[in-house]
Amino acid sequence: MNSLARRCVALCGLGFALALGAFAAGPETRFAPKVVVVTTYEIGADTGDKPGEFQLWHERENLTNRVEVPGVDHPLTHDGKALWGMVSGTTVRAALQVQALGLDPRFDLSRTYWLVNGIAGVDPADASVASAAWAKWVVDGDIAYEVDSREADPSWPYAIIPVGSKKPNEKPKVTEWEPAPMAWELNGELVDWAFALTRDTVIPENEAMKPLRAAYKRFPNAQRPPFVLIGDTFGSCRYWHGPAMTRWANDWARLQTGGRANYVMTNMEDQGIAHALSRLAAQKRVDWRRVLFLRTASIYCTPPDATGVAESMLAEYEGLIPSLESAHRVGSKVVHALLKDWETFSAQTPKP
Repeated sequence: MNSLARRCVALCGLGFALALGAFAAGPETRFAPKVVVVTTYEIGADTGDKPGEFQLWHERENLTNRVEVPGVDHPLTHDGKALWGMVSGTTVRAALQVQALGLDPRFDLSRTYWLVNGIAGVDPADASVASAAWAKWVVDGDIAYEVDSREADPSWPYAIIPVGSKKPNEKPKVTEWEPAPMAWELNGELVDWAFALTRDTVIPENEAMKPLRAAYKRFPNAQRPPFVLIGDTFGSCRYWHGPAMTRWANDWARLQTGGRANYVMTNMEDQGIAHALSRLAAQKRVDWRRVLFLRTASIYCTPPDATGVAESMLAEYEGLIPSLESAHRVGSKVVHALLKDWETFSAQTPKP
């Protein structure tokens, strides 16, 4: 081989090595989000049409940069700096997509704050439509024994029984197959800080909400204009509704937490997302002390009385748009505060 040929081979080899190096470097791009906002669904496009949970965050926070994550259906988006948005998908299956993000080697989530943010049904005993509740507990309402209520003991208030128990609202004895955990406690100091920061947020409403609230004559909190509160989140894949089920959710939340949780918001995802994040925390991929759950009410979880339960469950969400507005107005205050003082909050979580 003459010198010219050897030089060509060397140059080709160098070019191939550089190309291979560039190819290898691509997947090694690292991301270290400061805040990830997790919403569960979007309707149609991310902008310009009827909004779902993600759209206001996308539009108002300029989350226009997209990153595909294997196992996550909707691309993650970010503002080019530190704020990221995720659409996790609905029901408990959202856990799979959150887990996929947490296991993606490109992401360093060890100091990331998580804001799980979406609409919910609200217990009228606690709050009104479009109200926003910061949770201190996430309760799993999925795992249970159940029989048809028409075939249950007539003395039971409902036909749902904790696994390992003999009747409703009975704490099960510990067995080798009893599901655990059934509830997750969040960082109370972080929640108190978020609540103090947002408690005076003005939440807009529409005219349709006023007669809706007025119908709940036995529930003073349901008649109030929307407000911010501390109230726990109850996740169940079954879309339940009505006074008997509301009683069950309240009893279940107290039972699974030793009386410490107060059910306020019902949804279909939080139990799965909490389970995924807690498992990622056990692997040191996520800091559980940096996780927040904020739910805003688009509907009441029961009609004003015991009549018309099915019709109430299937009715349009009169509070949908106000609840989406509430979610961003309240949640963004916390997001912006975390980003503004990142030098402090990257090292230690906020306290009230």
